[in-house]
Amino acid sequence: MLIRKAVRYRLETTPEQDNLLARAVGCVRFVWNRALAVQKSYLDQHCGTLNYAGLCELLTSWRNSEAFGFLAESPSMPQQQTLRYLTQALKEAFNKNSVKKFPNFKKKFVHDSMRYPEPGHIHFDLNPVDRDGRKVLPKIFLPCIGWVKFRKSCIIGGEIRNVTVSRSGGHWYVAIQTEKEVPDPVHPSTTAVGGDRGVANLLTLSDGTMFLPVTAYRDLQKKLAREQRKLAHKVKFSANWKKQKAKITRLHQRIAEIRKNVLHQVSTTISKNHAVVVLEDLNVRNMTASAKGTVDKPGRNIRQKSGLNKSILDQGWGLLKRILDYKLQWAGGMLFLVNPAYTSQTCSVCGVVDAGNRPDQAVFRCLHCGHEAHADVNAAQNILARGLATSHGVASTAGLVGVVCSPE
Repeated sequence: MLIRKAVRYRLETTPEQDNLLARAVGCVRFVWNRALAVQKSYLDQHCGTLNYAGLCELLTSWRNSEAFGFLAESPSMPQQQTLRYLTQALKEAFNKNSVKKFPNFKKKFVHDSMRYPEPGHIHFDLNPVDRDGRKVLPKIFLPCIGWVKFRKSCIIGGEIRNVTVSRSGGHWYVAIQTEKEVPDPVHPSTTAVGGDRGVANLLTLSDGTMFLPVTAYRDLQKKLAREQRKLAHKVKFSANWKKQKAKITRLHQRIAEIRKNVLHQVSTTISKNHAVVVLEDLNVRNMTASAKGTVDKPGRNIRQKSGLNKSILDQGWGLLKRILDYKLQWAGGMLFLVNPAYTSQTCSVCGVVDAGNRPDQAVFRCLHCGHEAHADVNAAQNILARGLATSHGVASTAGLVGVVCSPE
């Protein structure tokens, strides 16, 4: 089995390296936006689009010109890589079978990143020492940036495929994608469980196990609102505005890291103890869509729907499914997705479907046979039964997704 992972480390940059990295990702963003503008102008004139080779010729002319000569001061490989991404994005946008939309222009400070596609240009010094013979932080060599210290929180296992440098929460990070081939694993367990994702509990298993909900956003919501009010009273783009903006960004990052940490703990526990996990095939994006409606057809119960959307997004249902998928594959297990219709209204004993079987959020009481159980446990048992009964069940197609080992 081929395993792909991405280990993520925090860089310890100097002020000079900060400027070089900011300039490099700025050049990557500039190349994307200018190339996208060229492609849109070609489309407006009904001339089709340039292929990757044509875009590379444009990039060469830009780097050699006087007006855009600043591009030559930054590494060329990330700039070429962003043209590959743009070409692929346009191809997917015009594919009738794809759900991808037409690519957008990139904004400053939003998902700033660049990728080095050639691992041969990246070098490591994992056991450096200072003049006194004491160990110091390991270093990574990035073309046009130099040797940069980083916090090595976990080992780099496997063959390096590419390296991505990104900025998040005021810090720079390097993600190293590795690849290695291992013998097909055999899961030590033979049990199968169904899981019902919810907001009262993050996940309820068919064996009665319940995992507490993630409340990272709810716990910090008041503090976040307070910091956002402070931002609203400052002059936009002033020095104090930028400091307050950075504080809010760090707070959002803290919320995301807490959520990710909980989901990793839950998914590790489940993937180690169960060989087969069955979940509902939920379309989270549609479930969390706004209920405001339009002027002609306004929505109903907007305030209640908004609160429900916030709770669903706080749980990270989609991320939990994705993490469970690759962890089960690495352990030799399997994740199945089944149709979620009426799993909460169906009796797991007699199979009768009735909306009255669920008098409230936590209680399930069958009006036909009198079976009583926790509503989420009953739903999880229905999900498991549906997954085992459907021999042509829809297996998860997320594929091997990289795990991120964060030093935070």
